[in-house]
Amino acid sequence: MSDDLVIAGKHFKSRLILGTGRYRTMEDMVAAVEASGTEMITVAIRRLDLDDPTKKTILDYIDWNKYQILPNTAGCATVEEALFIARLGREVGRTDFVKLEVIPDAKYLFPDGAATLEAARQLVEEGFVVLPYIHADPTLAMRLEEVGCATVMPLGSAIGSGQGIHTTEEVKIILEQVKVPVVVDAGLAVPSDASHAMELGAGAVLVNTAIAQAENPALMAEAFKNGVDAGRKAYLAGRIATRVNAIPSSPATDVPQPVKA
Repeated sequence: MSDDLVIAGKHFKSRLILGTGRYRTMEDMVAAVEASGTEMITVAIRRLDLDDPTKKTILDYIDWNKYQILPNTAGCATVEEALFIARLGREVGRTDFVKLEVIPDAKYLFPDGAATLEAARQLVEEGFVVLPYIHADPTLAMRLEEVGCATVMPLGSAIGSGQGIHTTEEVKIILEQVKVPVVVDAGLAVPSDASHAMELGAGAVLVNTAIAQAENPALMAEAFKNGVDAGRKAYLAGRIATRVNAIPSSPATDVPQPVKA
């Protein structure tokens, strides 16, 4: 049976999406991408130097015939900025996919829900495949699905914080209420975080800093790949119910009784 991740009709075997910021070298980034098995890679369009055509950017280090580029609007604080960068990303990346981020909060980097919804509405009307980054807000997730977003991307914890998933209960509600894929994004630190998200039923995870800033990014990328795969298989297998009392793992009937002396 196929177990592809499907976003806007496009099929992906991998459920691990990789960010490309904060790597120490481009070589580290390329090695991590290859080790991760990912098929979708985010690129912060606003942080590319597009003024000097002779200067290499991240776009020159990746074979884009192998990967779905996911331009993102990182660094945008308003609806207008996000719309401009999304349109630029469509031209530069030659794709309608966009990861929508509207973040006016420079300290904690929490997204602006109202601005994200408005920008998403306009981008969908322009034919974009919108993957919006949001706080783990079930109501907002439903509104974004209603306006036509291809996924919702609730945060696990603050971007780059390495705190793991603090929003488990909210993510569970989002998974219950929306039909589009749910991608847990931000705050994941170790493969067990990715596995946990997948065990909940998330469609995918997006990881950047935990891999980029690891001592060995390629090895960490491979570890996250394995964590995602294990979590997905566990979800499909169906976990046992949680109980208050213990249950013997060996038979409790037809057990020979000890002989009395």
